[in-house]
Amino acid sequence: MLGIVGIVVIFVMVFGGYSFAGGKMGVILHSLPYELAMIGGAALGAFLLGNNGATAKATLRDLKKVFKGASWSSEDYRDLLCLLYELVRIARANPIALEEHIENPESSSVFARYPKIRADHEAVDLICDTLRAASMNYDDPHQVEAVLDKRMEASAHHAQASSHALQTLADALPALGIVAAVLGVIKTMASIDQPPEVLGGMIGGALVGTFLGVFLAYGFVGPAAMRLHAIAEEEGQFYTLIREVLVANLYAHPANICIEVGRQNTPHHVRPNFNELDAALRGLKEAA
Repeated sequence: MLGIVGIVVIFVMVFGGYSFAGGKMGVILHSLPYELAMIGGAALGAFLLGNNGATAKATLRDLKKVFKGASWSSEDYRDLLCLLYELVRIARANPIALEEHIENPESSSVFARYPKIRADHEAVDLICDTLRAASMNYDDPHQVEAVLDKRMEASAHHAQASSHALQTLADALPALGIVAAVLGVIKTMASIDQPPEVLGGMIGGALVGTFLGVFLAYGFVGPAAMRLHAIAEEEGQFYTLIREVLVANLYAHPANICIEVGRQNTPHHVRPNFNELDAALRGLKEAA
């Protein structure tokens, strides 16, 4: 919703200010389809040329996050902590019983209680792989911790692919606008024998290209890239929480302490309340 408000404010303030200053919208509207076709077409071609198919699809898919925000809510973080608590308790009580949950999470009764988390393959794989590694009796927990750090670094880099692609496009748009404007000037120079009022309209139309490239870059594509970057970092905290809890488990801390370590490392605006989480954990104990 906030993103839509931002778009409305941009259009109202830019074109409203232009109109109130005495600018004529007719010049912009007349040239807009042609300039937009040149700049937009060139931008699309450059985007496809500079990215592979997976990145292009991911960027288009992630654009909706600009308006919807991050995928994980406070309730999801609470559910994740509850899921990790159950798995840690099972691992401590009966490591053999843990295998059915981490080897086949799709049919696990524990994962089934948290369908949104189970649907996220990155989270499930991270949990299962780490618990599986912990069951291999590593002599040094730092070995598992180091593997986790490298894995999460690679995942974070991959998650930023969409924002990097959009930011590169935003950097290119002003230059593409200049290209469209130069073409307009070439067209104007070919009609130098026309009267001044005709030449003025043609020059104004050519400058629409420069305006459009800068307007799209700094008004829309650049902010969208920045928003996706922030969302990717925020969503990365969900996987960081998994790391913190399971690393604490590697050092054989009590299960409650492992979960509290994860809760304390949750971003403040989505951090579950201590009493709420404690009540949820007590409910799991009673159900068991």
